[in-house]
Amino acid sequence: MEDETLRLLLIHADKFEYEAKEKAVKEPESLPDHAKKGALQDGLVVFVTVEKGDESSPENTATNAAASIEEVLGWLKTRRVMIYPYAHLSTDLAGREPAIETLKILEVKLSEKGYEVSRAPFGWYKSFTISAKGHPLSELSRTVTPQQQARKAPTVPSEYMIMDEKGDLHSPETCHYGPGMKEFESLVEKEALKKGLTGGEPRYLEYARRFGLEWESYADLGQMRFGPESDLIIQLLSDYANQVIRRIGIPILNVRGTNMFDVNVRPIKEHLQLFGSRAYELDVDERTFVLRYAACFQQFSMVKDWTLSYRTLPFGTFEVADSYRMEQSGELLLSFRLRKFLMPDLHIYLKSLSEAIDVGRKVHDRIYEEIRKIHREYVSIYNTTRSFFQQNKDLFIEMARVEKKPLLLNFVPEGHYYWVLNVEYNIIDDLDRPREIGTFQIDVGNAQRFDIHYANEKGEREYPVIIHTAVIGGLERYLFALLDSAVRMERQGKKPMLPVWVSPVHARVIPLSKQLVKDGMTILEKLEEAGIRADLDDRDDTLQSRIRDAELSWVPYIIVFGERELKSEKLSVRVREDGKEIKTSLPELVSRIRLETQGYPSRALTYPKLLSQRPGYKKN
Repeated sequence: MEDETLRLLLIHADKFEYEAKEKAVKEPESLPDHAKKGALQDGLVVFVTVEKGDESSPENTATNAAASIEEVLGWLKTRRVMIYPYAHLSTDLAGREPAIETLKILEVKLSEKGYEVSRAPFGWYKSFTISAKGHPLSELSRTVTPQQQARKAPTVPSEYMIMDEKGDLHSPETCHYGPGMKEFESLVEKEALKKGLTGGEPRYLEYARRFGLEWESYADLGQMRFGPESDLIIQLLSDYANQVIRRIGIPILNVRGTNMFDVNVRPIKEHLQLFGSRAYELDVDERTFVLRYAACFQQFSMVKDWTLSYRTLPFGTFEVADSYRMEQSGELLLSFRLRKFLMPDLHIYLKSLSEAIDVGRKVHDRIYEEIRKIHREYVSIYNTTRSFFQQNKDLFIEMARVEKKPLLLNFVPEGHYYWVLNVEYNIIDDLDRPREIGTFQIDVGNAQRFDIHYANEKGEREYPVIIHTAVIGGLERYLFALLDSAVRMERQGKKPMLPVWVSPVHARVIPLSKQLVKDGMTILEKLEEAGIRADLDDRDDTLQSRIRDAELSWVPYIIVFGERELKSEKLSVRVREDGKEIKTSLPELVSRIRLETQGYPSRALTYPKLLSQRPGYKKN
């Protein structure tokens, strides 16, 4: 039996109408008068193709399809569904009876959940008109199998509450928001109250393309590629992630390993039972492997083989890990929601829960320190248990002081997860949507699951508590935050830009004429000697065109010079941050750039410094 057995195309529609015209098969489904025409207003149209593989288990297939459709209905905040048989999503179609049976079961399953369900008849040629809504979730596709439910993560009941800065709890439905709380209110509305998400194409996507951030069309969905500029950016972010974690103040060991793990290894299997709904699996030599979500599997597999003592704790293991999650195709978003991404994953091993809480405070401080460096604020979800909250209320009050606002708490059942606290750090993006960037967890279960243990003062075996964190977040997501912050700059009437330290080029040298290229090389070499990433536009093009290209590249400092500037030793420099043109000496410019990049990693330019030697990758 084939794995892929039912295909769905889901369209969030303002309006959908159909009319049955004539028979498409020898014995179509009966067509009473009321079914000849159908319509749907502001609902979800589900185009369904039933394949041959469904014939053995229509009940399981329909159940799994209903669960998948219900998930989408929850995102869209609608309860109206039209099931529309559609033979054009596959060439391997099921027979009449199993197809109709599957469609009927699917209709019943959704109706039993309280949805307003209508179904178009099977086996008829039908004309239809549809008006689709224009937001990121308005067009989705799904492939459903009879076995799919076994990999689906269980639905876990939870309760949202808001904790004010004094530690008192309030219902999200009745909470009042003070001045400056717009982003926190948006988080509560979207996450706790499940109010609808806004649509539209994010503005940052244009910026991403400018730096060579694109989807890879030759690969699976959700795979990115990085051009010369964005590759340099990612290298710098990787260096920075490595640098930031050492400010927590504990010993950290860098490690590296594989991204493929056998699903039949006990601790891996147990982990998948909780989180397998997004498992990215592949079969090799009659074995099934899962690609890791982050660095957890590799680091835990390694540390379990080390000899640990209470004297060596706490310490951390770190890797910028290739990570994989089988995100739904309709949820994919460039540089944010990916199937393959880079996670700067730190795990800290601690002797006790109280020690983990103490170190956790430092982690929380660092996470907020970093987001505020780019002039943004997190609005965070604190997933925890009632008992951990009650026993450690002072911790939550301290975290609220760091946040300078209330906390959104999400109480989950005791003992269900391996963690007792899981903080999701979100920014509110340009579309008013929460976007999780950073993470922090206190893990009390995985040490025992993976048999990671240490000897205490008496020589007895104990299992450490483990902190999981990516202080700046996934590298692509942190870059998403930088690009979304550039959108905010533009909305405020400023020129969008990246921080100087992570800009692919700090300064571009533009001579007024070809005769001055040699002098431009001298300026370029002096900048390079000072540790400044710089390039030279030596192309035979107009000055206006070369300056425009530098502006499109978001170069922070554009140095334009002619004979007069050489004689006066005062360069004409366009400063992107404030849009002003200044006259400055080369040593003064070097000092200025060094001050802006101080404390951040530095790398040399990794592609030709002369623009005439570069391929013509286009900027918009």
